[in-house]
Amino acid sequence: VTLGEKQLPLLTSLGILCFAGDARVRGQTGVLSERRGSYPFIDFRLLNNTTLSGEIGTKKKVKRLLSFQRYFHASRLLRGIVPQASLYLLDEDYLGQARHMLSKVGMWDFDIFLFDRLTNGNSLVTLLCHLFNVHGLIHHFQLDMVTLHRFLVMVQEDYHSQNPYHNAVHAADVTQAMHCYLREPKLANFLTPSDIMLGLLAAAAHDVDHPGVNQPFLIKTKHHLASLYQNVSVLENHHWRSTIGMLRESRLLAHLPKEVTQDIEQQLGSLILATDINRQNEFLIRLKSHLDNQDLRLEDAQDRHFMLQIALKCADICNPCRLWDLSKQWSERVCEEFYRQGDLEQKFELEISPLCNQQKDTIPSIQIGFMTYIVEPLFERWAQFTGDTPLSENMLNHLRRNKAKWRSLLHKQHSSSRSNDHSGQVTGSQEQTLNEEETP
Repeated sequence: VTLGEKQLPLLTSLGILCFAGDARVRGQTGVLSERRGSYPFIDFRLLNNTTLSGEIGTKKKVKRLLSFQRYFHASRLLRGIVPQASLYLLDEDYLGQARHMLSKVGMWDFDIFLFDRLTNGNSLVTLLCHLFNVHGLIHHFQLDMVTLHRFLVMVQEDYHSQNPYHNAVHAADVTQAMHCYLREPKLANFLTPSDIMLGLLAAAAHDVDHPGVNQPFLIKTKHHLASLYQNVSVLENHHWRSTIGMLRESRLLAHLPKEVTQDIEQQLGSLILATDINRQNEFLIRLKSHLDNQDLRLEDAQDRHFMLQIALKCADICNPCRLWDLSKQWSERVCEEFYRQGDLEQKFELEISPLCNQQKDTIPSIQIGFMTYIVEPLFERWAQFTGDTPLSENMLNHLRRNKAKWRSLLHKQHSSSRSNDHSGQVTGSQEQTLNEEETP
């Protein structure tokens, strides 16, 4: 049965349509898209604003809060529209510095936090417009600049600025890293304009509308998206479908043949779904097999697409491979987001998720584990693929130095903890002696 576009939002909101993982669902317009703003925006400030003695309140009150947040997210002003004045409020010094930074956008020491400040919080839009121009995508695909800008504003606006980590600045950072990877000679020599556009779009939108909580949280709170996607790649599916919705709403690719746009939508989904951390081993095993057998043929579109998936996965978790000052900021941000989820789970008497307990899970221990089991295996294989280029060697050197710094900080934490424990025991002994002396 083919469903009309007007029926989809209603059925989606009711949780009637269910897609499993990387499933390809086709109708008259190809991939089914999600209604933008369908995600119940979780504003921790609202949830923490409880009355009386800090009690949670009734389930009815919580439901009302979430309903208000859903309404607030769906009805945000300026959706898809940026007041032109905001783009020109920066003085010439700031604009000059931003332009200078863009001239070095291919450098690995690119400071996305500084760039975001220089662009007045428009780092994602500014970066993508520049990269689309640099790579010749606007001319090749005959894109309308106003429409491209409108689409990129939609994407940027649909990231939650309240999230410490999963926000538009993270998306811009991943996009800049993706740009660096697309320039690696081993890959760049084979990439088509379509490959480049897909890589940049997927990087920009890979976490769009992220709520600041992870998949297990959505599953155990019985969120409608968890039901919709049958607990498989829940967030990644939502990011993909939301991106498709924005592409169609903006009509960025409306001038292209239908089969071309459908293929772009499918491949965007395949790229974004690859960022699911639960699929890490699946991709690592496949990459290791290709490298060991030396059977990657980048002339083949399928092999190129696989390496784009790997490149996006690297870009998504490249923070530990950045300069220490940048890497440390990202580490603190992602852990802050973890801790917020843990506080929320504790408040609602849910089991606290791994890495989300601020009392037990320290930033150094989280980062060391992340680097050891997730980042190092992937980037060592990536370096094997690229052939130990200056960029790959630079990233691995940063990774090793950063890991050593976190180990040093963890050691200091343990030493400080033991010292405090010892100090506490001495104080207790002194108090006991004093009490005994005072006893008649």
